[in-house]
Amino acid sequence: MRQRLSSEPDRYRGRRRVPTPPRSRYAAVVTTAFVGAGVVALGAGALPDAKSVSPSVLDELRASAALSEDLASRGESAERASRDSGRGGADEISAEEVWLLPLQGYDFTSPYGMRWGKLHTGVDLVAPEGTPYVAIHAGKVTKAGWFGGYGYAVIVQHADGSEAIYGHSSAVSVQEGQQVKAGDQLGLVGNTGHSYGSHLHLEVHVNGEPLDPVPFLQERGVDIKLQVEAFYSDVSTS
Repeated sequence: MRQRLSSEPDRYRGRRRVPTPPRSRYAAVVTTAFVGAGVVALGAGALPDAKSVSPSVLDELRASAALSEDLASRGESAERASRDSGRGGADEISAEEVWLLPLQGYDFTSPYGMRWGKLHTGVDLVAPEGTPYVAIHAGKVTKAGWFGGYGYAVIVQHADGSEAIYGHSSAVSVQEGQQVKAGDQLGLVGNTGHSYGSHLHLEVHVNGEPLDPVPFLQERGVDIKLQVEAFYSDVSTS
């Protein structure tokens, strides 16, 4: 069998890939039987010299070889169709289902909770200044600009009513009122506002109240501590 190399880029490590349907067992079994028989016959020298057999025997051998090749081709086509069908299912994932990490290659530092005698209402993700960050979910930009102690910030309201706040940006890349999808760039990591070093401050609010982003995102297939997300970024932008 010929080895096929996948053309899909492995853009994020640790992502759960959309499962590919199994190959047709019938095509695989029949193809293996015919090809295996031909290999055994050739290896054992079972085929007689063409000059010593009748034309009818040669015709039967040619027909058998043609059938084996045809079955192999059909099996390959069936597998390709199944693989393409699986990809189609991934492309049909709606934007409302996709949740992603806000950026890649960061250090998870300050968690949600009490810090210095007051509630730290989000999590801090340390990354070099100027690192692009993206929307964790589809929604509408309700704030894009200076936001007090958050410095330059972006707020995105999601369809389920929750909100994500991205703070301390060095620059923002969106405008208020803009619709964004999960994976769309919102701004650049920075050190503006009440900040002590370059990082992205991420908050999640539900009904106007801050929640711990870690369990909230885990329920949606994203582990912000382990930097694992359930979907490819190209799914979110399809």
